[in-house]
Amino acid sequence: MAGWNADTAAGPVGSGTVTLVEGSSFCISLANGDIHPEHPHGVFHEDTRILSRWNLSVNGQPLEPLTAATREPYRALFIGRVPRSDGYADSPLIVERLREVGAGIREEITIRNYSADAAECVVSLSVESDFADLFEVKEARVQRRWEETREPDGDSLAIRAVWQDVRKGVIVKADGADVAPDALTYRTVVPPHGQWSTLLSVVPAVDGTAAPSASFVRPAAGELSPSDRRREEWVAKIPKLHMGNRSIERTLRRSYDDLGALRIEDPAHPERIVVAAGAPWFMTLFGRDSLWASEMSLPVDPSLALGTLQTLADRQGRVVDPMSEEEPGKILHEVRLGVSSGLSLGGKSAYYGSVDATPQFVMTLGSVSRWGFGKDTIAALLPHADRALDWIRNYGDKDGDGFVEYERLNDQGLINQGWKDSWDGINFADGTLAEPPIALCEVQALVYSAYLSRAWMAYDAGDTPLAAELVDQAARLKKRFNEEFWLPDHGYFAVALDGEKRPVDACASNMGQCLWHGIIDEDKVPLVAERLMSPEMFSGWGVRTLASDMGAYNPASYHNGSVWPHDNAIIAAGLLRYGFVAEAQRIAAALLEAADYSDGRLPELFCGFGRDQVPQPVPYPTACSPQAWAATTPIMLVTSLMRYDAHISRGGFWLDPVLPESYGDLHITNAPMGGGRITIDIAGSEPTVHGLPDGIVFHREHRPWLTELLAQAELRGKA
Repeated sequence: MAGWNADTAAGPVGSGTVTLVEGSSFCISLANGDIHPEHPHGVFHEDTRILSRWNLSVNGQPLEPLTAATREPYRALFIGRVPRSDGYADSPLIVERLREVGAGIREEITIRNYSADAAECVVSLSVESDFADLFEVKEARVQRRWEETREPDGDSLAIRAVWQDVRKGVIVKADGADVAPDALTYRTVVPPHGQWSTLLSVVPAVDGTAAPSASFVRPAAGELSPSDRRREEWVAKIPKLHMGNRSIERTLRRSYDDLGALRIEDPAHPERIVVAAGAPWFMTLFGRDSLWASEMSLPVDPSLALGTLQTLADRQGRVVDPMSEEEPGKILHEVRLGVSSGLSLGGKSAYYGSVDATPQFVMTLGSVSRWGFGKDTIAALLPHADRALDWIRNYGDKDGDGFVEYERLNDQGLINQGWKDSWDGINFADGTLAEPPIALCEVQALVYSAYLSRAWMAYDAGDTPLAAELVDQAARLKKRFNEEFWLPDHGYFAVALDGEKRPVDACASNMGQCLWHGIIDEDKVPLVAERLMSPEMFSGWGVRTLASDMGAYNPASYHNGSVWPHDNAIIAAGLLRYGFVAEAQRIAAALLEAADYSDGRLPELFCGFGRDQVPQPVPYPTACSPQAWAATTPIMLVTSLMRYDAHISRGGFWLDPVLPESYGDLHITNAPMGGGRITIDIAGSEPTVHGLPDGIVFHREHRPWLTELLAQAELRGKA
């Protein structure tokens, strides 16, 4: 994830807040449902805060919160009570606010009177829309002042605003209310032991002047809302699972729900669905985050990865632009909609300051090619993969030393441009910051995977000379990586090489991700595994981003000692690749147990305090939740332990489970496979598979790695 160059952590939303998300829209409020403009609250649509105040009072009193239950990622029930004016604690008036977020919000307010006497109630909602950019709100620096008009019209209120040549607006609909320019008021009498209800909606106006968006409308009686219908379609297409361990089952189902809610459409191609990075501040397309999340969720819905690749390909770099850091062939870092140029990274709607998204694009295309999409579909993306490889050689490796480095091109960009993109995220063992250009260890591993992925796709398409050339490049990179990054006196890999080509000797989790790519020599793996699982690195809830004996260690930092679930999922999969089953099981168990403390949902990260010190995971104050690669972490953990994979062009489906006994039996139906749907049962350690498409053979072993496949093809080199 990324934000500003000084601090890439998500901005704090305050304690007790509730976040709802659907597509690119989200809502942040207090536990009683109120939204205050002085806090980073609001209803956001296309990176604009369309509702900045939404405060409910009954008889002049704000609600005392009792509970807020998130039914789905996009819907919550807020329950509060009206404080008594006579000083008594208990109140007979209970207020329910059932809120759903879409392209705006829809809210049903119900007052229940538990008294034997009728209750006169004046129900008032104060309403404001400041149309602030997401970055203005996140950083608490709203500066633009819009020319605003507020026009009551019957039971509706239109708020419209103009700033320079930009027009925005919202329509507030409140049946039965007295509508004033700044508030909606209902006067009612709630009968004894009775109730009163009303329904409101707030939707963005098209171009600030026309009718409200049709994408968020009140459904007719008995019909599903657009969000419910979208969720129902999602549930119908993804695998259905039952596990003996109900806790893990709940976590996986929560992951499915969150992944479904984080899906957004490419505005230019609504048929393409991509994965947004996370709520609340990153509800947009990110190169790195969206690619990793879709890669991790391939067994659930491979089309997410394809849509992400196609959307990123359309926005692949074409020119050299130092402000946005765009370069030919480069894959973007993030896209922002409707954000003023002075606030977004690089000053434009698309920012390219990511060193890893470009090789990752090629790697993910290789993964997608295995999952059974048409050859024409993959072939259309191969030129983009080749341009990405050209960027790696010509721009990623500007000094020609064979490693890909980064150094930001302007002072509004990110200082660090790998996944640890906080300003202090890359440092030496003594805590000294590394100076650019910086070559990260896991970026070299991604480049290695990119070469091998493109080599296999070339071989699969009959282009043996290109495949051989790329295998040779991968082999040379692997050899040099193990020579230059390995620290024999420490027994682990440097996190990076700095601008003077010195190994950055901090012990960090990055080397664990290198395991997954297979770039680490076999003789070094046991020492890496031992270090990753050492008390300094393994907190009891997962592998820390930085070892506790390093100079920059801080368990409550964003990247220097915290625990990131997605990082751990990749590490666990890498350990399994080299046969370290017990270690991978231990990481998976720790993370899945951590999810129990947050209702089955893993956050973006949590603090790195040891489990022996604090008996439950300590939340990181500004962690995104839900967040895409955290949502897909349980999926990757379980499918990795299932050793579940496919290679449709080779006619194979692989499954060789090493699930711990505590997981219980596993039953999966409706799992996508080669254009069909399969059923998987694992009882004990014994798998059975039903419904495989014609031509697909079940293998009880690990899927051959690209290195093995290419070796079997007898191409030159020894990657």
